[in-house]
Amino acid sequence: MWRSLNIDLDPHCNLLNVLGQVYSDIYLKQDNRPEAMEYFDFVLSEVHGLRIRELLEHKARGGFIAGAFCLFIPDELILAAGGLPIGLCGGADLTISKAEEYLPRNICPLIKSSVGFKLAKICPYFESADFLLGETTCDGKKKAWEILNDFVPTRVVQVPHRKDDAGRGVYRAELDRLVKMLEEAGRTKISFDAVKKAIELMNNKRRALARLYETRKCQPSPISGKDALLISQVAFYDDVARFTASVDKLTGELTGRIAQGISPFAKDAPRIMLSGCPSVVPNWKLHHIIESLGAAVVVEEACTGTRYFETLVDESAADLNAQLDALAQRYLSINCSCFTPNHERTEQIIQYAQEYHADGVIYNTLQFCHTYNVEYARVEKALKEAGFPVLKIETDYTAEDAGQIQTRIEAFLERIKP
Repeated sequence: MWRSLNIDLDPHCNLLNVLGQVYSDIYLKQDNRPEAMEYFDFVLSEVHGLRIRELLEHKARGGFIAGAFCLFIPDELILAAGGLPIGLCGGADLTISKAEEYLPRNICPLIKSSVGFKLAKICPYFESADFLLGETTCDGKKKAWEILNDFVPTRVVQVPHRKDDAGRGVYRAELDRLVKMLEEAGRTKISFDAVKKAIELMNNKRRALARLYETRKCQPSPISGKDALLISQVAFYDDVARFTASVDKLTGELTGRIAQGISPFAKDAPRIMLSGCPSVVPNWKLHHIIESLGAAVVVEEACTGTRYFETLVDESAADLNAQLDALAQRYLSINCSCFTPNHERTEQIIQYAQEYHADGVIYNTLQFCHTYNVEYARVEKALKEAGFPVLKIETDYTAEDAGQIQTRIEAFLERIKP
């Protein structure tokens, strides 16, 4: 299978060996994990195995695979056209040197890591994808898609930077353009019924994640932040219906754990909200450091967190045009830092900090991620005015700064200890 995908086998094996050891150290050695986490452990163990085989079988049946990174690419339309949306690799530093043959050093590690995975031919998701669907949420990604298009067909969806009527018109027009492109890829006409089914499927997935996150509002939380992050990461790769059922099963177990007072944390563990950049597999660094120090990460305001599920698509549309309007409405409600003005995101951060009973907020930004970095000043001011202590951590995918980060977080936790 790997040879048919043109995977570079030796570095791919090295990647899996390293990933397996890191996963064992960070995840499998946790105490008092919910039993239903076994499913997500299994999915991650097969993320470069059985899932790839499923994708190839889908293609053999006439379907297609669309690779993407961003929440502004509507999975519903890909599914309605007979395709499968799949997340792409990124989040590791071992491919960055390869990417720097094409990209400047001072660009965000997510972009460099992902481009490096493609150049190194060690990501089976890149190699399985018939095409990529990029977006324009930052200047670095806009230019990275141009580079990736030299290696795999890449189409870019224009995401506006304002949520006014003009911006909504731009994104709505982009959905019309995307429909035509996906119909060509799927060799089928996207129908009202197919979109309706896909909207219901994705909304059910979002509802399941919302129910899971609701359990984390309990004190103490019945699940570690590391495990919750893992589930959010798996959401980008797993079969939608199977993932939804597995999350519901886990939430049922967590409800029982709450009733019995079972938690991986001490009752007085500081409750931390993480806000900012997404944490792509296998970037578990910040969660691991925080929870190794005895604190509990109780919510992530991130694409690998609340942004993934926070609003639903209206299911009452009467025709395809109305469905596309509803999709545009839902996707442009996502509070990404790419928008200006962006007071909605700041207000939502305060709301989450209150709802999840956070004792403090750690603002997580990747190096050279300008939108999240610049927006921090406003978020910090608003959080302090609302009475929430905040600490900014700017990092990358290496382990070199882990000691320094641990020292800073340790001091922060000491300051906010309830």
